[in-house]
Amino acid sequence: MLNTKVISIASVSGGGKTTITNALKNRLRNAEALFFDNYDFKGAPEDLVRWVEEGPDYNQWNLDPLLADMKSLQEQEYPPKYILMDYPFSYLNDQLKNVIDLSFYIETPLDIAMARRLIRDYSDKVSFEIHNDLNHYLKYGRNAYLEMENTIKQNADSIVDGSLPVSEIVEAVLRELKNNET
Repeated sequence: MLNTKVISIASVSGGGKTTITNALKNRLRNAEALFFDNYDFKGAPEDLVRWVEEGPDYNQWNLDPLLADMKSLQEQEYPPKYILMDYPFSYLNDQLKNVIDLSFYIETPLDIAMARRLIRDYSDKVSFEIHNDLNHYLKYGRNAYLEMENTIKQNADSIVDGSLPVSEIVEAVLRELKNNET
């Protein structure tokens, strides 16, 4: 039976989690990917700003659906060698911390992450919607980004420069994976 490695890719919103996860899936043989944003989690806070302000409890998120999909992949007749997770919390949720083999934090400068998020989320919006989002970020949302920088990054096994081109980030992750397999 194949020993599946679970790899977590964390970053702030707009930091490159999904892009890097997809690029790694394309480069690795026998890999599957799971994406945090594809799930609705029971217990997830409705107001992320308040959640961060009150001192975030990463165990508040019930990650059973993600774990069920991971288990399903691992129990296949021919399980993947790698399960790549676009997952923001690294080792900070008790449900997942013991199943992750390696956690990467993509350290993306906040201005780059914000620019990417605006391009991604507002391609068909009008300027006042962008203006409102930027105001919200400056007044409240930036603290959530800083929380990740100060907490999640410290809990990752490896930190990769998110300002690098995608191909270089992927190469850095692949090198680290290879070093961990020897």
